[in-house]
Amino acid sequence: MSSDPEKRLLQHNGGYNTSTKAYRPWIKVHSESFETRVEARNREKYLKSGVGREYLDKILHL
Repeated sequence: MSSDPEKRLLQHNGGYNTSTKAYRPWIKVHSESFETRVEARNREKYLKSGVGREYLDKILHL
Protein backbone atom coordinates (compact mmCIF):
# COMPACT_ATOMS: atom_id res chain seq x y z
CA MET A 1 0.00 0.00 0.00
CA SER A 2 1.50 3.29 -1.09
CA SER A 3 0.51 6.69 -2.40
CA ASP A 4 3.48 6.47 -4.79
CA PRO A 5 3.87 2.86 -6.02
CA GLU A 6 6.83 3.61 -8.30
CA LYS A 7 8.79 5.14 -5.42
CA ARG A 8 7.85 2.20 -3.19
CA LEU A 9 9.12 -0.26 -5.80
CA LEU A 10 12.43 1.63 -5.98
CA GLN A 11 12.72 1.41 -2.19
CA HIS A 12 12.17 -2.36 -2.27
CA ASN A 13 14.70 -2.86 -5.06
CA GLY A 14 17.17 -0.46 -3.44
CA GLY A 15 17.39 -2.65 -0.34
CA TYR A 16 15.90 -0.06 2.03
CA ASN A 17 13.40 -2.54 3.49
CA THR A 18 15.01 -5.36 5.46
CA SER A 19 11.94 -7.59 5.17
CA THR A 20 12.03 -7.51 1.34
CA LYS A 21 15.75 -7.00 0.72
CA ALA A 22 16.57 -10.70 0.27
CA TYR A 23 13.91 -11.21 -2.40
CA ARG A 24 15.06 -8.62 -4.94
CA PRO A 25 14.44 -7.73 -7.69
CA TRP A 26 10.76 -6.89 -7.29
CA ILE A 27 8.43 -6.19 -10.18
CA LYS A 28 4.95 -4.70 -10.11
CA VAL A 29 2.42 -7.23 -11.35
CA HIS A 30 -0.84 -5.73 -10.10
CA SER A 31 -2.11 -2.30 -9.08
CA GLU A 32 -5.42 -0.91 -7.83
CA SER A 33 -6.54 2.53 -6.65
CA PHE A 34 -8.83 3.35 -3.73
CA GLU A 35 -10.43 6.47 -2.31
CA THR A 36 -9.34 5.84 1.30
CA ARG A 37 -6.44 4.20 3.14
CA VAL A 38 -8.94 1.96 4.95
CA GLU A 39 -10.23 0.57 1.64
CA ALA A 40 -6.67 0.09 0.38
CA ARG A 41 -5.55 -1.64 3.58
CA ASN A 42 -8.53 -4.00 3.57
CA ARG A 43 -7.84 -4.95 -0.05
CA GLU A 44 -4.14 -5.49 0.68
CA LYS A 45 -4.99 -7.76 3.62
CA TYR A 46 -7.32 -9.76 1.38
CA LEU A 47 -4.73 -10.12 -1.40
CA LYS A 48 -2.15 -11.35 1.12
CA SER A 49 -4.57 -13.97 2.50
CA GLY A 50 -4.77 -17.49 1.09
CA VAL A 51 -7.93 -16.76 -0.88
CA GLY A 52 -6.48 -13.49 -2.15
CA ARG A 53 -3.29 -15.19 -3.32
CA GLU A 54 -5.37 -17.76 -5.19
CA TYR A 55 -7.24 -14.90 -6.86
CA LEU A 56 -3.98 -13.22 -7.90
CA ASP A 57 -2.56 -16.51 -9.19
CA LYS A 58 -5.70 -16.97 -11.28
CA ILE A 59 -5.70 -13.51 -12.84
CA LEU A 60 -1.93 -13.48 -13.36
CA HIS A 61 -1.80 -17.06 -14.66
CA LEU A 62 1.04 -18.07 -12.32
